[in-house]
Amino acid sequence: MKPGMSKLRAAVLGGLLCWGTASAFAQGCVMCYSTAASSPKEAQQAISRAVLLLLVPPVGMMTIGVGLAFRYGRKRDLEQESESI
Repeated sequence: MKPGMSKLRAAVLGGLLCWGTASAFAQGCVMCYSTAASSPKEAQQAISRAVLLLLVPPVGMMTIGVGLAFRYGRKRDLEQESESI
């Protein structure tokens, strides 16, 4: 496989993933926005905190998963390097 092909594949995959989530931008419905905007300041702050609270677990899991993947990859590369010497 050519060296540039993996970058091209990654770019195409990234583009497809972004294109597939384009409909999610339409999820900010007017009714939800108007209800949240008309609520008192304390309720708006509670909604903001709830969104952040719901965001923390998936971001944490993805961070841990990516960290473990990089750790495994680095370990595998070091083992292959030591075997080839």
